[in-house]
Amino acid sequence: MLSALSQFFAPTTRRRGAARLAVSVVASGLVVAGSLAGAGAAVADDTLQHRGGAAATLDGLMTYDKALLHSDGQTHELPAGLFEMTVDGGGKLKTYCIDIHNPTQDQARYLETPWAQTSLGANKNAGKIRWILQNSYPQVDDLAALAESAGTGPLTAKTAAAGTQVAIWRHSDNADVDAVDPGAEKLADWLERSADHLGEPKASLTLEPGAVSGRSGERLGPVTVRTDADSVAVSPPADAAAMGIKITDKSGKPVTEAADGTQLYFDIPEDTADGTASLSVQTATSVPVGRAFAGVTKSQTQILAGSSESTVSATATATWAAKGAMPAITAEKNCAKGGVDVTAVNKGDEPFTFTLAGQEYAVEAGKSRTVTVPVAEDQAYDFTITGPGGLARNFQGVLDCRTSGNPGSPADGTTTQLAPATAGGTVGTDGLDLAETGASNATPVIAGVAIGLVVLGGAAVFFFRKKNDPSTED
Repeated sequence: MLSALSQFFAPTTRRRGAARLAVSVVASGLVVAGSLAGAGAAVADDTLQHRGGAAATLDGLMTYDKALLHSDGQTHELPAGLFEMTVDGGGKLKTYCIDIHNPTQDQARYLETPWAQTSLGANKNAGKIRWILQNSYPQVDDLAALAESAGTGPLTAKTAAAGTQVAIWRHSDNADVDAVDPGAEKLADWLERSADHLGEPKASLTLEPGAVSGRSGERLGPVTVRTDADSVAVSPPADAAAMGIKITDKSGKPVTEAADGTQLYFDIPEDTADGTASLSVQTATSVPVGRAFAGVTKSQTQILAGSSESTVSATATATWAAKGAMPAITAEKNCAKGGVDVTAVNKGDEPFTFTLAGQEYAVEAGKSRTVTVPVAEDQAYDFTITGPGGLARNFQGVLDCRTSGNPGSPADGTTTQLAPATAGGTVGTDGLDLAETGASNATPVIAGVAIGLVVLGGAAVFFFRKKNDPSTED
């Protein structure tokens, strides 16, 4: 039976807003500058590819039992169960692994991520994984009822977590894996056999698009709120108000609270110097079960099994000028193309030129263009877009779009014993020093995000496509 998870963790029915956080409209880099080639103020924006939601740090593997992975004629013993994460700003998450052949990194940073930007995007069984999460531990924490439904015999939290993880691995990695405990194995078999397809859950909080631009003296937008929470509060800071910048609806009415589907606008006074501002929204909500979490550095991808009321946030930027080019620049992982899409939308009346990896590109007035930057699987990237007037936008991340499936042995040839991914792993409920569930004890630590790992080569490494923009035509 579904019930409130012990202590902090909520089931599918969410408690929202009990500790709702104020939303800040942060005028980051509201730099006063002249119209330099119409490109706006000189700003630097170090941006991980995060469309919004929860950001968290991995605490470690907490509730688990043993499993056996059969691969390439060998058998590898590994722990299987639930991880815990601590959310930035408050909150706790429980997650399972969906990337068995890769290790976790101790204290790795994770971001809530759309399925399409992970291995789930190309996995026809992704919906079955969500069904398993909804119908097993910890969402179903009445272990006697779960055991009766699955016909397993008595279950503990550890064996229920192990059986659930094993069933997930069979769908996420096509892995030949069994739980050691007989009851856990029966649970895994029942979950695998019973799983039905469910759709991807909505993001806890995003702002779409992530960037807008236009002429000073106008309302720039809309930026649409997408959230699983009941509402988010909106409160512009004093420095933006002092410059006359407001966050409003389409008619110009100031917005103090927003809900899913609310459209927000940056209201920029006509005499405001060319510049850029960031709109950041925050609230507290339970993150929907089934949301994916990808590592900021290389660390096995996770999927959410339970959430306390947690801090979630999202950011959008606005760039304005009196005349000339008016660029809005965003970047997003594109697993289907094996790279990062960098999109520039020019709402101005002059072409916008930008430089990326030594190559210069132009976007005509009123047009948009997307450059797909190829990035190798599991590779860190760090590249900067520069433009007139000192414009600089930096984008960082790791492309982690695929699992290794079930074709071979673990990366380091481990046979029976799993070691921590890094020194000083997390002590789990059995007192073992285990920081991972992946079938590797290698330590491919990418510190920070590798500086300088940018696009190699010239124009040949870029693939262009026109981004659909309903407001423009080529």
